[in-house]
Amino acid sequence: MSAAHDLLTDSAERLFGTLCDQAVGAAAEAGVWPEALWRAVEAAGFTEALVPEECGGSGIGAAEACGALAVAGQFAAPIPLAETMLARRFLARAGLPPIAGPLTVAPVDRRDAVTLERAGAVWRLGGRVRRVPWARQAAALVLVTTHDGEAMLVALAVPAERIVAGRNLAGEPRDDVTLDGLIVAENVAPAPGGCTRDDLLAAGAALRAQQIAGAAASVLAMTLRYAGERVQFGRPIGKFQAVQHNIAMLAGETASAAAAADMAAAAFEKLDPLAIAAAKLRAGEAASRVAALAHQVHGAIGFTREFALQNATRRLWSWREEFGKEAHWAERLGRAAVAAGGDGLWAMITAAG
Repeated sequence: MSAAHDLLTDSAERLFGTLCDQAVGAAAEAGVWPEALWRAVEAAGFTEALVPEECGGSGIGAAEACGALAVAGQFAAPIPLAETMLARRFLARAGLPPIAGPLTVAPVDRRDAVTLERAGAVWRLGGRVRRVPWARQAAALVLVTTHDGEAMLVALAVPAERIVAGRNLAGEPRDDVTLDGLIVAENVAPAPGGCTRDDLLAAGAALRAQQIAGAAASVLAMTLRYAGERVQFGRPIGKFQAVQHNIAMLAGETASAAAAADMAAAAFEKLDPLAIAAAKLRAGEAASRVAALAHQVHGAIGFTREFALQNATRRLWSWREEFGKEAHWAERLGRAAVAAGGDGLWAMITAAG
């Protein structure tokens, strides 16, 4: 990795290590917004890390920027960092005005239908988007839709009365939003290349892969520590062969998640759909196995609220489902393989890698 990646990661580790403990996570799950954490993250510039240099960004590459997101996943940071990074990138690339505060993106469910029609000098937006991350805390929603076959980007503040609160398994807000109102022309723009609805899903999947890798690393560290401290039959349980076998498999899956995250980060700038599909698919598989193996080693204590493990594993189970679960990306890869045919399959695999 580059020096910029190491610098950004070290800075993120110091910030989240200081401001993001288990108490902050528990308070956030109870509905308390972590204002101090969010202000520090914004002040550090992490929310702007994916804004391209030609759009006024810092010029940090996606691979470097994703390092901070993996650290946020490692500390189970209860903030919409991935969503805000992505929303600000889309706003900047479309030439829309920047928006301060936490942001989110939609639609994240392929079944959602959104309409955008001209209404004189303004636009009329309609429809409903489901499971929108952090909608109730977001200053604005950045929405990708179409008008007359052209991809469009819309930025809007969502009134609280149009939000139906929901949560994922990790307790993070995943809200349904009703879209029904007029949008001023200044908040609507044609979506440039890389900002279509398919691009949103792929970009979100690449960023979720970073968070999964970070959470998996945290789970491995907790499991190693617990296996060394928990004594049974006169010795640490980490000395037993069966436990060592589980830890070895856990370490392998964690390494696979990290490799998948690196692959997704490398594919982010061009949003290579096959590379991201393979990365999110493998990260999702690793998430499931990491959580299962860690809970096997910990036993019942791993599920208790007082123990930190469940903060990470609930996120692993949640994030693997978001921006396309394994079945979606496996189907994408399968269709591409069929289309490539026997002669083109090897070229497709090596190009995606």
